[in-house]
Amino acid sequence: MTFSHQATRRSFLQGTAAAGSAAFLGASMSRAWAQSPNERPVFATIGLRNQGWGITAKSFKFADFAAMADVDANVLGENIEKASMRQSKKPDAYKDYRKVLDRKDIDAVMIATPDHWHTKIAVEAMYAGKDVYCEKPLTLTIAEGKLIEKVVEETGRVFQVGTMQRSESEQRFLLAVALVQNGRIGTVQKVTCGINGMESSPVIPVVPVPAELDWDFWLGPAPKVDYRALPEMREGYGGGVPLFSNCHYAFRNWHEYSGGKLTDWGAHHVDIACWALGATETGPSKITPIEFSLPVEYKDGNPLVHDQYNAATSFKIGVDMPNEVEMIITSEGDNGILFEGTKGRFFVNRGKITGKPVEDLQDNPLPEDAIEKVYGGPVSENHTANFIDSMKSRKQPISDVWSHNRMLEICHLSNIAMRLNRELEWDPKNREIVGDDLANSFLSREYRKGFEINM
Repeated sequence: MTFSHQATRRSFLQGTAAAGSAAFLGASMSRAWAQSPNERPVFATIGLRNQGWGITAKSFKFADFAAMADVDANVLGENIEKASMRQSKKPDAYKDYRKVLDRKDIDAVMIATPDHWHTKIAVEAMYAGKDVYCEKPLTLTIAEGKLIEKVVEETGRVFQVGTMQRSESEQRFLLAVALVQNGRIGTVQKVTCGINGMESSPVIPVVPVPAELDWDFWLGPAPKVDYRALPEMREGYGGGVPLFSNCHYAFRNWHEYSGGKLTDWGAHHVDIACWALGATETGPSKITPIEFSLPVEYKDGNPLVHDQYNAATSFKIGVDMPNEVEMIITSEGDNGILFEGTKGRFFVNRGKITGKPVEDLQDNPLPEDAIEKVYGGPVSENHTANFIDSMKSRKQPISDVWSHNRMLEICHLSNIAMRLNRELEWDPKNREIVGDDLANSFLSREYRKGFEINM
């Protein structure tokens, strides 16, 4: 198995997918390389808390990890030790991800930093000749998505986005897509994505930065602000961090670093909805904030309070999709996706898929190859396996950047509509908001001096 470390700014590698489409490769390929030391790819993980370790742990079967990077010394040390117990060689530890990108022996990086770092690291990794697996949501802004697409084209790198519901082992979501695309609910009329709400916070005071954390580096491209936290600790998932802060775990509650539930769970369920609708190469025509609640006061789309969470706590967003399909994104009800059509309805989430069209499969099953047609081949063992198969074929994987960005545009626009408290008309061809200069100003962001993307 050959992996290329050489960046190619001027041309595609032969067979790489063109913009706006993706070529898929399933698990039918021989994985002898997974067991052969000379054939296994060499990986590094950048950003190790929670999901960073999660995607790393699922990848030891297929890859060897030569390095890991994190700006929190405790997180870095703990995960280096865990990794050393999962493979024969202890990975090298770095605070600065750029030292990882400088290494010529690393074939690919897995990025699981907070969202505001994704684009900078991903772009620089591709120009350093690395293939990339990056957690969702891929970007903090729509302009960042366009940039990543451009760099994938320029460099020919393989890029997997971490929307792993596309490779879910139970295949409920693949079955959902197959049901819709095989006409089992007739003409689709409405799809509802339930993605839960966010919590508000009390006033969070400025406190000393923990000794193990490089706060300035954690902020990176985001504006320079004080570190804030309350002493109460979070239990369970994300344990060992303050319950309320502007850093670890809680970063999703701040628009400076993420997009709340809209880009967290929304990046999963809106993705499956768009896939089922065949809307992965287009976008909505209108976004309407039907009802919502922001935890702090806003003016011209910017929060006026800076010591409390600012992402929407509850919402109901209407989205006008192609073919007159109505999409609703809501914080109410069960987490999952409800598909409704002229011949029936069904619901799917990570624990179940229910409804008469599902029950009818007992007497009227889908074609034997229905799931494989959705996936583009036999379903991979997991998301990493699909990524590495694609590294070998030099074809884009199941969660490609183009379909992800088209879906994520809906989530980003929903946040902008709430921040401005108005309906937005979207031009999916030119990928801009129609007749609204202020709204369009939120499609991009300025990077803090010293943390610009190195092109």
